[in-house]
Amino acid sequence: MKKSDINQPPSYFDRYINLVDDIELMDALKQSIAELDNLDLAPLNKIADMAYAKGKWTVKDVFQHLIDTERVMNYRALSFGRNDVFQLPGFDQDVYANHVSTQKRNLRNLIAELKMLHRSSIALFKSFDDKALMRSGTMYNSPMSVLGIGFILAGHQKYHLKIINEKYLPLLNS
Repeated sequence: MKKSDINQPPSYFDRYINLVDDIELMDALKQSIAELDNLDLAPLNKIADMAYAKGKWTVKDVFQHLIDTERVMNYRALSFGRNDVFQLPGFDQDVYANHVSTQKRNLRNLIAELKMLHRSSIALFKSFDDKALMRSGTMYNSPMSVLGIGFILAGHQKYHLKIINEKYLPLLNS
């Protein structure tokens, strides 16, 4: 199914979904792995422990955030896809970020973990037929389809890679 098949785009998350072309979900998820494969790690390693402003995450924190968010969203997709109608709570990304130690992690390993997680996400979403992809549940007090969650995952990474390019990579020149 394609992005245009999302029957009820979620309001807050549309900023991520809109970054993805109107392509098949599996293609969008596979592109996420390709984006990571194409990263130039040399400059990123130089700034991996840097934040572009006070109170902002480091580059490694951003990749950890992508990992944490994908795990949470996969649980949501699984719940909704299997027709669990229980309303799922939100999660506070800053609480997660404040309780992980990325300083002791290697950027290459974070990216490898994210790629492995993407492969797991692909397997999860392949397990859903079209009916399951169209099922919705409630998170953040808004309805969300399984298909929408899949495109959020693809767009969320694009969003943060764009921020890394625009806000973090210029640190190399300062």
